[in-house]
Amino acid sequence: MNKSYIWSLPTRVFHALFALFIILAFLSAEDEWLNYHAIIGYGVLILVFFRICWGFFGPKYSLFKDFPTGKKNVKDFLNHIFEEKQKYIGHNPLASYVMISMLIVAILAVLSGALLFGIQEGKGVFSFLNDSFFKKMELFEELHEVLSNLFIALIIAHLCGIFADKFLHKKQETLNSIVTGYKITSENESIKLNIYQKMFSLLMFIFFVGFLIFNIYNPKNLLVASKYETIDYKTQNELFVKECASCHTLYPPSVLPKKSWELIMADLENHFGDDASLDVESNKNILAFLLKNSAENSTMESSFKFLQSIKNQDIIAMSKTTYWEKTHKDLPKEIFNNEKIKSKANCKACHIDIEKGLIEDENIKNPLN
Repeated sequence: MNKSYIWSLPTRVFHALFALFIILAFLSAEDEWLNYHAIIGYGVLILVFFRICWGFFGPKYSLFKDFPTGKKNVKDFLNHIFEEKQKYIGHNPLASYVMISMLIVAILAVLSGALLFGIQEGKGVFSFLNDSFFKKMELFEELHEVLSNLFIALIIAHLCGIFADKFLHKKQETLNSIVTGYKITSENESIKLNIYQKMFSLLMFIFFVGFLIFNIYNPKNLLVASKYETIDYKTQNELFVKECASCHTLYPPSVLPKKSWELIMADLENHFGDDASLDVESNKNILAFLLKNSAENSTMESSFKFLQSIKNQDIIAMSKTTYWEKTHKDLPKEIFNNEKIKSKANCKACHIDIEKGLIEDENIKNPLN
C-alpha cells in the first residue's frame, strides 16, 4: 500500500472554511443576528463558487469528471462495501452524490435566504422585492427552512459516510486525509497543482478574506442595508407626537390595523385606565394620520405579522396578540416588573428605534445589562 497525496491544500482549506461557515450559519439564525447570518450566507456562496470552479479545472480527484457516479459504480461499491481494499481513491460513489447534492442545496439555501432577507426584512440585494412579495414572506420562510433542513440531512449523511468508512476501511485513513491530504491507496500516485490552479486558489482566498474584512469595516453595506429609513413623526404630524408621546411610547401607526386604531380613538376616555380625551378636531386629525399609516399600508414584517395576528379581533394592545407573545415567549415574566421596564407597554425600553418607526432586530437592547 502507498501513501498518496490526493487532497490539495486549497481543497482542504475549502473544506475547513465550508464546515466552519455552515456551523456559523446555523448558530446565527436568530432574529438579532440576521445581518451576520446574511453575510455568512454570502461567504458560503463564495466558497461554493470556488468549489464548483475547482471541480472543473482543479487537480485530479477534486474534478467532477473523476467522481464515480452512475448506477454501475454505486452497485459495485455497495457489493464490496465491507471489503478492506477499496478501488476508489478519491470520493466513493455515495460520497460523490452527497458532495454534489450539498453544493446544489447550499446554493439554493443561500439564494432562498437572500430572497427571504429582502422580502421579509426589506434588506440586502433583494430588498426591492419587498413591496411586491411581502405578503408571501411566510412562503419564502418555509422554503428556506426546508432547504436548511435538507442540508442538515446531507451533512448527517456525509458524517455517517465518513465514520462508516473509518470503521470499514480504517487502513485507508480517509478521515485523516481531510487534514493531511494523504490517503493510503493501492496506487502510487499523488496530485500536483499547476501554476494556474495555484494562482486561482490564492486569488479566491484573498477575495474571500477581503470580503470578510469589507463587511467588518462596512457593516451597513449593500448586502445588509435596509430599505426602511427612520421617520420624524413630529415633522409628519406634530399633534400626534404631542398628544401620544407625552404619556407613553410613541407607537408607530404601522404596528396596528385600522380597526384597532378606530377602537382606540373612539374610547379615549377609557384609554388603558386613563382619560386621554381630545377635542373633536384633534381626534379626527390624529385618527386620519393613524389610518393612513396603519399596518395595512406597510410592508414591514412587524406590521404584516401584527395584522395577521389580530385579523378581525377587537384587539388594541400589541401585547395581547399571538405574534407579540410568540416573539417574547423566551423572556422571563418578571422582567416586565423591573423598574427600568415596568410594563409590557414600554416597548422603547428594548426597541430603541420604535419611536422612529422601526423595529429592527439588531436595535433590540436589553436595558438590564
